[in-house]
Amino acid sequence: MAGEAMAPEKLVARKGRLRQRYNNEYRLVAGCVPYRVDKDGQLEVLMVSTPSRHDLVFPKGGWEDDEDVYEAACREALEEAGVRGTINRDSLGLWVFRSKSSQSEQSSDSPRGACKGHVFALEVTEELEQWPEQDTHGRRWVSPADSYGLCRYDWMREALTALLDRSSTWTSPVVAAVAVAESPAAPDQLNEHAGMCMNMMLAADRAVALC
Repeated sequence: MAGEAMAPEKLVARKGRLRQRYNNEYRLVAGCVPYRVDKDGQLEVLMVSTPSRHDLVFPKGGWEDDEDVYEAACREALEEAGVRGTINRDSLGLWVFRSKSSQSEQSSDSPRGACKGHVFALEVTEELEQWPEQDTHGRRWVSPADSYGLCRYDWMREALTALLDRSSTWTSPVVAAVAVAESPAAPDQLNEHAGMCMNMMLAADRAVALC
């Protein structure tokens, strides 16, 4: 009918692994650290919750065969956190993720049951009021300092530190320095992180994190 408003298209999360990409038995994944800079110049990152857990995670999931890795990371941010934005194609790092169950069943050198993927920085430009996985994933903006304490896994803290290292080039260096200084992580660990990130990217097959 003329003049009748069209209902907005409902976003639906992808399910299953029919289109899942693999590489030498590794399941390929993509994720991102969504961030924004508020009106006071303070950097904030967006984390998502999962059922029955008090800690938080960054959006991450399977990379499928009809999308590139950047599209996969953006899709996961939309599905899990309900945000869209501009992705920085310079990866924060490349990690191998292994679940606790697969770690106990397989040797650390075996790709079976493990995931491999890039994590990117995503500058958020839009927050949706409703998103596909809203029933199972809540979202929460936090400071980098708070994020360190909430991160579930080491790879998340490493990706966050890589983002802070990079943020000094496009936000106030004081903001980034304060965020790192307030982090509960050990200072020596943060100071050594730049070199560790490079090692992770150069030897990703041997770098194992829990997911």
